[in-house]
Amino acid sequence: MNAVEIKGVSQQYGSMTVLHDLTLSLGEGEVLGLFGHNGAGKTTTMKLILGLLQASSGTVQVLGRNPKDSLVRQQLGYLPENVTFYAQLSGRETLRHFARLKGAPLSQVDELLEQVGLAPAMERRVKTYSKGMRQRLGLAQALLGAPRLLLLDEPTVGLDPIATQDLYQLVDRLRQQGTSIILCSHVLPGVEAHINRAAILSHGRLQAVGSLASLREDAGLPALIRASGLKQSAQLLQRWRAGGHQARSVGIDGIEVVAINGHKLDLLRELLGEGGAQDIDIHQPSLEDLYRHYMDQAQSTQAREGAV
Repeated sequence: MNAVEIKGVSQQYGSMTVLHDLTLSLGEGEVLGLFGHNGAGKTTTMKLILGLLQASSGTVQVLGRNPKDSLVRQQLGYLPENVTFYAQLSGRETLRHFARLKGAPLSQVDELLEQVGLAPAMERRVKTYSKGMRQRLGLAQALLGAPRLLLLDEPTVGLDPIATQDLYQLVDRLRQQGTSIILCSHVLPGVEAHINRAAILSHGRLQAVGSLASLREDAGLPALIRASGLKQSAQLLQRWRAGGHQARSVGIDGIEVVAINGHKLDLLRELLGEGGAQDIDIHQPSLEDLYRHYMDQAQSTQAREGAV
């Protein structure tokens, strides 16, 4: 059973359609990155999963049930992009309040505050917390009750680099424990090592979904191979250019070549054999590169449809 199953969902606000025939799933113990520009439909998708919206058409199932089922809500955690808490309560009082609302054990409160790095400040009023500290408190709130499904909307907002790294390490641990996670973020470079699949939305339409490897294959974006310590870099560069490869010299004895799918292994063999490279780096298309590719593709499609 998938943790989330969205089939053929369209969502309308009056005459405006914000989701078009969305089909998307989330497996158990999987981390899905949900990406898109502002207004792409990410928040609407989150609200459908949370049971805050009823789909105009199509079906949404969460943990095998209707999203509005009380049993689902007990097993779900949610961190919104902008968290708001009672300013006069302490961090500990705030988390105990939410634990009571959710029916989670109060014994979890101090442990979660320790886990998110707020133990030293748990007795301070929330009004004295920085934005990053409030974000950590929001994460602790989302983890109450050990949820089977966790929705994280821009979880690194306000976090410093160390706190961001800690958060992603926590995501990794939760995934290993079987928690299913949907993670929305505009900070793509930090996300790609911590997700199983990426889903890219544009103007309410799903542009692509899959592992980074499958998206790279689908997009056909080239890798960059950089080699240094070459014995005959000038001759190799000349031969590659004559063969139609995009290549340039780097430093005294280095080369950077664009490796189109199907040529990468041949180029590597040549560098390791005849080229005698002392060091080789392979730079695969990043999540950011893939995101730009699919966004450009979506804009081109929209422009063509608008011209018809």
